Amino acid sequence: MKVKVNDKYNFDVDINNDNINVDDQKLSIDSKKLADGHSHFIYNNKSYRIELVSENKEDKTAQVKVNGQLYQVSIEDQYDQLLKQLGLDNLQSNKVKEIKAPMPGLVLNVIVAEEQAVLKGDSLLVLEAMKMENVIKSPTDGVVKKVLIQKGDKVEKNEILIQFS
Repeated sequence: MKVKVNDKYNFDVDINNDNINVDDQKLSIDSKKLADGHSHFIYNNKSYRIELVSENKEDKTAQVKVNGQLYQVSIEDQYDQLLKQLGLDNLQSNKVKEIKAPMPGLVLNVIVAEEQAVLKGDSLLVLEAMKMENVIKSPTDGVVKKVLIQKGDKVEKNEILIQFS
């Protein structure tokens, strides 16, 4: 598998039973699991305390603290590599091209503007439907290409409201 640390360092890692090879070099590590998410190991006569801060199994990413220093780690296993070789890796991304009205309603507020970068979960607009205010959030990271509605517009279900580039 390929392991990337802080989007800067890349390693080929092979773990087979108790043997760990990094970039085809066998590592001799003495390790001990402490509490849940905490470990300790000795490598080249140096002591390391490891803490799993957070983990996203879907994205295969984690935040790991080593002796108090925080690292971002991402893993690409053999299946990810095969999908990339076949050109199928983009099928897993949730690239959304447009936001449609989930129900008929009245646009109370448009929060974003064209050419604005948004992150997944950012608020895009407020839609009033059935006497309730609904904040429509971005399902993905992207850049707003076109805003097709404005405050005060009445929209129908599945009407395109915002397009992403």
